[in-house]
Amino acid sequence: MHELIRLERTTSGAARPLRGGLPVRQQKRVVEFIEEHLAEEISLATLAKLVDLSVYHFARTFKQSFGVPPNRYHMGRRMVRARNLLQRSALSVTQISIQIGFRETSSFTRAYRKFAGVVPSAFRRHQEDQIHKFGARGPTTIAESF
Repeated sequence: MHELIRLERTTSGAARPLRGGLPVRQQKRVVEFIEEHLAEEISLATLAKLVDLSVYHFARTFKQSFGVPPNRYHMGRRMVRARNLLQRSALSVTQISIQIGFRETSSFTRAYRKFAGVVPSAFRRHQEDQIHKFGARGPTTIAESF
């Protein structure tokens, strides 16, 4: 019986649209700030001040808007930038780690493995193998990429 009540609460809550969160203009301001300062440590207080909210209220509304806490969003954006650099540049893994704000290559490698499931050098090798196998066009189907 308790399980049925819990399931009912879960399913009915999922059907309702989310309310609250940051207004679109504040979301845009925060995202632009994070992108401009991607390689830097950004405090929660700095982001909250940017949109004139308390730290607590900002953290809560940011998570409502983006689905993840601000620090996880920031790290995710750093990892996306790293992936783009690994794919499109000749920079070494160490240079990329410094460029996106890591002091130690090992910290970057650990964070990237958590994000992508592979270490940066293995990701780059896989990308290079794809280029050699398919040329600049890349695989045309999902099956070709494996």
